[in-house]
Amino acid sequence: MKPKPFSFKTRFLSFVRGILDALTGVLFKLYYGTKVRVSPPIKEDILKQPAIEVARKIRNKEVSSEEVLNICIQRIKETNIITNYFIEDRFKLALKEAKDADDLIRNGFLSTRYLARKKPFLGVPFTTKDSIGVEGLHMAVGVTSRKYCIAAKDAEVIQLLKKSGAIIIGLTNVPELCMWYETHNHLYGRTLNPFNTTRIVGGSSGGEGVIQAVGGSIFGIGSDIGGSIRIPAFFNGIFGHKPTRRAVSNIGQYPDIHDDATNLYLCVGPMTRYAVDLKHIQKVISGDYAKNLNLEKTVDIKKLNVFYQFSNGAPMMSDVDPEIKEALLKVVKHFELKYNIAAEEKKIDWLKRSSQIWLQTSKTDKSFAAYIFNNPSLAAIAIEIFKNILGLSGNTLAALLVALSDRQKFNPDSDKHKYFMEARDHLEELFKNMLKENGVFLFPTHPVPAPYHNQPLIRSLNFMYTAIINSLGFPATAIPLGLNKDGLPIGIQVVANINNDRLCFAVAEELENAFGGWIEPNGG
Repeated sequence: MKPKPFSFKTRFLSFVRGILDALTGVLFKLYYGTKVRVSPPIKEDILKQPAIEVARKIRNKEVSSEEVLNICIQRIKETNIITNYFIEDRFKLALKEAKDADDLIRNGFLSTRYLARKKPFLGVPFTTKDSIGVEGLHMAVGVTSRKYCIAAKDAEVIQLLKKSGAIIIGLTNVPELCMWYETHNHLYGRTLNPFNTTRIVGGSSGGEGVIQAVGGSIFGIGSDIGGSIRIPAFFNGIFGHKPTRRAVSNIGQYPDIHDDATNLYLCVGPMTRYAVDLKHIQKVISGDYAKNLNLEKTVDIKKLNVFYQFSNGAPMMSDVDPEIKEALLKVVKHFELKYNIAAEEKKIDWLKRSSQIWLQTSKTDKSFAAYIFNNPSLAAIAIEIFKNILGLSGNTLAALLVALSDRQKFNPDSDKHKYFMEARDHLEELFKNMLKENGVFLFPTHPVPAPYHNQPLIRSLNFMYTAIINSLGFPATAIPLGLNKDGLPIGIQVVANINNDRLCFAVAEELENAFGGWIEPNGG
């Protein structure tokens, strides 16, 4: 099965988009200039240690959970005023839970070995995004009409983490209804990149990407249906993992899941400063499914089969930045020089159709417009766009444009839908046959480093580098590979076969050791 050629209209629109992007890029640069607000450096060493090491120190009474939590609270207070990533706290309840954790450890009834096995994150503070339910906290998802909505109970992933002893301390910002890759809404405002405040943080787990980058919590939890973990991880220079499909429960998120097909593409996963934490967090949040992931099975790096591709070659998307290509090539050279692995370059044609495949596989009976409008008519959206121009709308322009483009009634019996679902199945089989049990695929996480604020409006389809992996259901990890010439994070994603998340984690740890991993923003 081969993809049909792109139409003249598509090629022409791609050319126009490229010209518009180049012209507006100059304007964005002139408008924003070099205005950068710097986050204060991290003073407390505990924030520069992996979550599993923080947990070990708490268990062994080298530091108390209360101390760690108070350090996180102070860090949030001194950095959130600059980047606006944190939107609601539960500090009072969290401090009580931290004291309870310390009391449990001090009384000595349970051995440290038992605690390490049964409560591996006892006393460790973490955060999550404003779309994953936390009992008693708001669940607005950046939508002004939901500003009074309160989560009645914890999402299943939060329940599992609490059972492991971890302490949820608050919520981080998201785009309106999580449906854009810049974190901005008219309820909580815009989140700014800690490396350069004129740049975006990604979405939808954008606030979570920032809090991890600046060290505001020990680890984070995001969700990903088109790159919502990996894009913020890329833009903020941290690690982010999209698990194998169905490896983590999606129950307790908003928007609600109306059909089981969404479980194939929507995933909950860890966001961390250190690669070593990914596996341990994944083991907890996967619950009973963890046995299918064989996370304790040793990965022999030198036995990996490595494949890579520099670009998806698709129209309507930005060319991959040369520094990202160079970083990917350095990874290929690393495997060759250290492990004598001859990586194979691929040119998978169907990746050129990433946007059509993802747009068809992610469609549901309920449109985006229906979530933010009581009456999702064309007239209502047009009026709201006009109000937005006047600064009077409760909705962002990005959300309104998505609503405008998502009005077409979903028809699962249409020839178009059937064609691209067949294409999706074909591409999944192609990847499975390539990856088998020991293969990994290296691919850009995003074609360019973090754009200026609002620039994604001109680069609306660039998130397809991550979205296509959601359509296929494979696990993928965003891995930081240093900073570019402008001081912005760059990196790649590594993809493995179904249930082979451990290969992604092993490669992440290998590349962290080789290239340095997370860098504190602004050279702290």
